[in-house]
Amino acid sequence: MTVKLFEPFTIKNVTLKNRIVMSPMCMYSSKYENGMVEDWHYTHYTSRAVGQVGLIMVEATAVTPQGRISPQDLGIWSDDHVDGLAKLVSMVKQHGAVAGIQIAHAGRKAELEGEIVAPSPLPFNAKMKTPKEMSKMDIDDTIEAFKQAARRAKVAGFDVIEIHGAHGYLINEFLSPLANKRTDEYGGSQEKRYLFLRKIIEAVKLVWTGPLFVRISAKDYLDDGLDVDDYSTMAGWMKEQGVDLIDVSSGAVAPAKISPFPGYQVPFADQIRKEATIPTGAVGLITTGIQAEEILQNNRADLIFLARALLRDPYWAKNAAKELGYDIEAPEQYKRGW
Repeated sequence: MTVKLFEPFTIKNVTLKNRIVMSPMCMYSSKYENGMVEDWHYTHYTSRAVGQVGLIMVEATAVTPQGRISPQDLGIWSDDHVDGLAKLVSMVKQHGAVAGIQIAHAGRKAELEGEIVAPSPLPFNAKMKTPKEMSKMDIDDTIEAFKQAARRAKVAGFDVIEIHGAHGYLINEFLSPLANKRTDEYGGSQEKRYLFLRKIIEAVKLVWTGPLFVRISAKDYLDDGLDVDDYSTMAGWMKEQGVDLIDVSSGAVAPAKISPFPGYQVPFADQIRKEATIPTGAVGLITTGIQAEEILQNNRADLIFLARALLRDPYWAKNAAKELGYDIEAPEQYKRGW
């Protein structure tokens, strides 16, 4: 039997050498609140490329200064950011990995000085700031900001773009009735709440022809919130728009009790993959090669997104290969040790 975890995976004109993806994880390491790539980012991402991860997905990178989660977030709102990102792309690719970037806007979960924005003037919780309800002009400007971010990502040389539509950030806020109480064309029915993401995808595709992923939160874990059935429908709409893969996470649009366990989000990826007939990525407490291989062999997802496991072990791929009895090619410099 073949080991699917180490089989190549092709999306459009891009081939990943294996099915292992470094999930986007904020590093909060831009020192001067300017969104620039720092030495930390070069070390952090390149080390996982050396460790034989197939796709390195750079953390949530803000499309506007106002869209940062924290003042230390990476940015892609200015052409000034391109050189640092291009250097990072070059370093990642030198080690055989594909380079991706997640473009994002924090919405009401931005922890910044000054005004923050959201679809409706509802704070995330009692401790957080009340956002300004976005005007039509704010919405149009943000859609344009995503488009320009995609253009910059292309100039920087990224192979994959992921739109961050999960974890309670701006796009997720528009999608969920828990955060979106609008009565105009951007609120009310599921189709109207989807309009903001629809327009972002349309705008991005005007400047980007490569693989396009969308990260979603497939379950709100609250009454009156969204569930995976709703996202199966929306994933179908995304597929019609030309999205290539749905990165399936869950939660965080509003405070809720979540009881995670190993692979707890995999059934969401499985259902969306089957019902929307679109490739999916599985994420969420996936820690071992055997666990990852089970997901792939049973066709529950197409890619394995690893977060904390890769923080603990940059060489997770090597150890997973050993666990699965598969001979992984070592980097030339490491052959005496691997």
